[in-house]
Amino acid sequence: MKCFLRKILENRVEEKSRSWLDQKVNQTENTSSNSTFFLAFSQASRFFNKEKLGLSKQEKEQADQLVPGFDPDHWNLLQTARTYLLLHFPQEKERWFAAINQLFETGDMYEQQALYAALPLMPFPEDLLPRAIDGCRTNMTLIFDAIALNNPFPANYFPEANWNQLVLKSIFMQRPLYRIQKLDERRNPALASIASDFAHERWAAGREVMPELWRLVAPFINETIMADLKKSPGILRPTGSRSRSVGLVWL
Repeated sequence: MKCFLRKILENRVEEKSRSWLDQKVNQTENTSSNSTFFLAFSQASRFFNKEKLGLSKQEKEQADQLVPGFDPDHWNLLQTARTYLLLHFPQEKERWFAAINQLFETGDMYEQQALYAALPLMPFPEDLLPRAIDGCRTNMTLIFDAIALNNPFPANYFPEANWNQLVLKSIFMQRPLYRIQKLDERRNPALASIASDFAHERWAAGREVMPELWRLVAPFINETIMADLKKSPGILRPTGSRSRSVGLVWL
């Protein structure tokens, strides 16, 4: 993964930026002090901007081969450089967690974005679960998206209750549900019920319901949910010829 990220940066940044990053990586790997790493993590914004990576098809496929579900296509140069630096920090567990926890707790919005998006690349994923769940409490879209969207970590590690809370908050924050990995695979009866209740709350307040919400209930349709679907314009419409029965079309 280190080589992959380095190659991604190779063709997208100037030599000055690459040289600085290589120097800081060397210092991070060969010093017993964490201060050099913390300073480099912060100073990376001086050498890398927030331009999107815009990966090629081949690069996307390679990322997924290295870590299934890893999708950095929406990453920018700055968070890629920070992740590359992070992966070179010595992975002795106690020291590693002390450093990572300090970054999570003191980092600015963009530093936290990089950290949460990099969760699927970090060691000790089970131990990082509480941190990821806690991060979902944020109301900052940039940070929430780093956890919830295009990130395989929640689908792979979140218990059902926390997964359902993440999906519901994505709906509440009007985030694109299609970018939540394994959303259809992790649909469950409790989530379908939550989606239905949320729709009723929106209707009671005179508000619209995002059409994507109904994909969560598809495997668990009952009389109540069918009535909900009939109240949602465009969700149900005839399919096939007039002589055939009416089917469901999911937007």
